[in-house]
Amino acid sequence: MGKKVVVVGAGIGGLSAAIRLQHAGYSVEIYEKQSIPGGKMHQIREQGFTFDVGPTIVMMPSIYQDIFRLCGRDPDDYIPMTRLDPMYEVFFEGDPIRHYTIGNNLPDLMRMVEAKGPRNAKGFLDYLSEMYTRYQVAYQHFITRPFRHRRDIYNPYMLVQAMKLKTFGSADRMMAKFMPDKDLQRMLSFQTLYIGVSPTNGPSLYNIIPMIELLYGIWCIKGGMHTMAEQMARLFEEIGGKIHYNAQVRKIVATDGRVQGIQVDDRLIESPYVVCNADFPYAMKELVESPRIRGKYSPKKIDSMDYSCSCLVFYWGVKGTYDHLSTHNFVISSQYDDNLRSIFDGSEIEHPSIYLHIPTQTDPSMAPQGQSAFYALLPISELGTAKYSWNEQTVKLYRDKVLQALTRLPGLENLKESIVFERVFTPEDFKQEFNAYRGATFGLQPTLLQSNHWRPQAKAKHCEGLYFTGSSTHPGAGVPIVMQSGKICAEELRRDEKGDSFE
Repeated sequence: MGKKVVVVGAGIGGLSAAIRLQHAGYSVEIYEKQSIPGGKMHQIREQGFTFDVGPTIVMMPSIYQDIFRLCGRDPDDYIPMTRLDPMYEVFFEGDPIRHYTIGNNLPDLMRMVEAKGPRNAKGFLDYLSEMYTRYQVAYQHFITRPFRHRRDIYNPYMLVQAMKLKTFGSADRMMAKFMPDKDLQRMLSFQTLYIGVSPTNGPSLYNIIPMIELLYGIWCIKGGMHTMAEQMARLFEEIGGKIHYNAQVRKIVATDGRVQGIQVDDRLIESPYVVCNADFPYAMKELVESPRIRGKYSPKKIDSMDYSCSCLVFYWGVKGTYDHLSTHNFVISSQYDDNLRSIFDGSEIEHPSIYLHIPTQTDPSMAPQGQSAFYALLPISELGTAKYSWNEQTVKLYRDKVLQALTRLPGLENLKESIVFERVFTPEDFKQEFNAYRGATFGLQPTLLQSNHWRPQAKAKHCEGLYFTGSSTHPGAGVPIVMQSGKICAEELRRDEKGDSFE
């Protein structure tokens, strides 16, 4: 076996990097504080119900599959996938409720947008074309490469590519430019919340998210998203890697600008290479003690950075089945703009928008026979922004608001009385369980000045042998993108070990 690497955390970024390094001949061991892999891709199994704790939507399935193909495996043996058709239902609150069924069949989509008039129909096609062009530039030149040196971005060729991304406008203003219809604008810009940023100030580049859905579809994995984490851990162990569960890392140990290993409880685990998959802001404040190694990421700097929103999630076991709903359902608030403003200014949300995930629509095994698993999520302020504290009263307040909104949907009038099981995850839980700094579920917000070369990179600037991966590092949040961060991390480590020659 080759040189030893220790990985802090068995989240998706850590697993992605660990598998690639183990496959390349390193001897890799992961230390994970939880009893199961996945980080926020966690799982709740109780009373016959199964819930994914965090991510639920599979986009860009080839990226999920590539990690298995890399090791000579058939992805279908590990993560069997099904394409969802339709992809989701969208309900706009009002009297009456406006309902749209969204698939990725182009003739059906054209019928929907043409019903809104020729300007909206042409704008829709222009939007797809524009975003596809930007997506190609982003994927080729930004998402898949590190920014180790200033010269990696500040050169004539890359500056031209950066201009092609047109990142200065916001997501919702860009949609309004293409389509005057408010429902279409909101249907095709709220997905920036998938990565924890508001469409009102998130760079317009993130409108690639709905474009990817519309062109490539949404998929689901049998057993839920946690299956992906389980099977990545299984693959890692099959190729010789080792995972230590219930092992919380207390410190990353370094001397004279060189990593020495990690401290687990009071034990020193020596290693010439450390890959840190703990949330980058948490790691810089809690795991790295040396001001020299922190560099510009001092505690003061970490606190001054912009963080993504958090999530409040209700996991409900529900009597009955609900065939008229999809696996993914979005309820858009009648006070949409106020809702978004409250999420990011920390005030109480009066009329929330809600994401309702019903995994049993595609996998009935995730609930007892004749029952359903409901996952109701509110994007909510992270702990550093929220002007209220999390207690039973706050949870009850939002629970009542969620039930009030959902019971207006056809067939859910008796939802409150049908709930037989409940678990709740608040921003405090994301902070405690997964070391998400300030409970920000998606890490650092991907604002313009916290993206690409301005975002924390894979290679530590002031400590040899230390590398980072995860949603707060480049290229950002979202499962496929975090997997890409693991790939970049592994490549950067190999490049250093081979004397800067690895490509």
